[in-house]
Amino acid sequence: MAFRRSEAVEQAEAVEQVRPQAGLASRYTATRALSVALAAPLSDADATAQSMPDASPAKWHLAHTTWFFETFVLRDHAPGYCVHDPRWAHLFNSYYEAEGPRHPRPHRGLLTRPSLSEIVEWRSFVDYALTVALPAFDAPVRALVELGIQHEQQHQELLLTDILNLFAANPLLPPIWDAARASAPAPSPQPLRWFAGREGLVEIGRDQSDQGFGFDCEGPRHAALLTPHLLAERLVTNAEWQDFIADGGYVRPQLWLSDGWAWVQANAIDAPLYWRRAEPRGPWRSFALDGLHSLRDGDPVTHISYYEADAFARWAGARLPTEAEWESAGANHDPAAGNQLDAAGAVRPLAAEGDGALRQMFGDAWEWTASAYHPYPGFRPAAGAVGEYNGKFMSGQMVLKGGSCATPRGHVRASYRNFFYPHQRWQFTGVRLARDR
Repeated sequence: MAFRRSEAVEQAEAVEQVRPQAGLASRYTATRALSVALAAPLSDADATAQSMPDASPAKWHLAHTTWFFETFVLRDHAPGYCVHDPRWAHLFNSYYEAEGPRHPRPHRGLLTRPSLSEIVEWRSFVDYALTVALPAFDAPVRALVELGIQHEQQHQELLLTDILNLFAANPLLPPIWDAARASAPAPSPQPLRWFAGREGLVEIGRDQSDQGFGFDCEGPRHAALLTPHLLAERLVTNAEWQDFIADGGYVRPQLWLSDGWAWVQANAIDAPLYWRRAEPRGPWRSFALDGLHSLRDGDPVTHISYYEADAFARWAGARLPTEAEWESAGANHDPAAGNQLDAAGAVRPLAAEGDGALRQMFGDAWEWTASAYHPYPGFRPAAGAVGEYNGKFMSGQMVLKGGSCATPRGHVRASYRNFFYPHQRWQFTGVRLARDR
């Protein structure tokens, strides 16, 4: 182990006490501690392996987020700072062309050196230097620190989902943490209810004058026209997805987009990622961060692609909401509420609770929308290397909204735009239905 388990537990407990309104230094320290706590159960081998090109080793996430702070904050703005090891920039740069060549993404799992313990030591080196330098930073540099915190929170979710994908590839299906929750059965889902969304011209996106942090892709604020529509009160459940499977959902080409049907055929897709059956007609089980367990019917279905979400919606006589429809509804909900990440442990989406109007708008599962990830009218990426953060990915991807059970609490908001390619499903991705009216 690179660090004592007790230390990681103490760090995780400290993170729970720090909320977004805390000072920049406190939030920096808490964010960095949570990343280390998330990796605490891992051996060096666990943290080095890479399960697929879309995923990265846990060790790489810990290193890349450290490289971000060292490069864009300390190297460029802390007088006298010396880079810990100049060779590591090539290893842990992700996609910043302005920072030079880098190690190929599909080969990150070949980086057996530096070790996990060396990376944890590097994190401590950078954390000390940044904490010392932070009081002297002016507003633009403090904004870079804030960007780095938000960036690391994104990688905390990726770290969890990449660990899950890695351990799911192990025939032993080992749990990473103890059970997330007592094994009491989830309540059976009630029939879906529908609620009318707003109509006419609405404004979405972030304005430059908005309080708090926002990524550049979330703006500018602009008008969008909403036609009469309904939104489902909650996310689609495991029970409803089993009905879709039983009714031939994965073998009926008329339900699928052409690209989606080709993807199903080429990859022999017949269920959400991580669903398992011991025998062809046996009950479904699901692998999660706390191991293999029986499906809980009332919990939201997760780890589905855009293609699957779209096919299910068509099967259900519905459609996916547009980004504008979702954001207009989500703006009326507390983005820090719901089932989101508070501390290291086995996160899992949970059944909708309560009654009334729209539920599960934030947390549990990222919700696929019918909207492509394109720039808003008037969008301009930030200047410099950090401008490569979002804008250059606005091609061929779909927008997701709302965060998941693995999203750090306080990270998302109604205007937040997550994006993935239509076939990707290793994230906690789910679906809320919409209908025209």
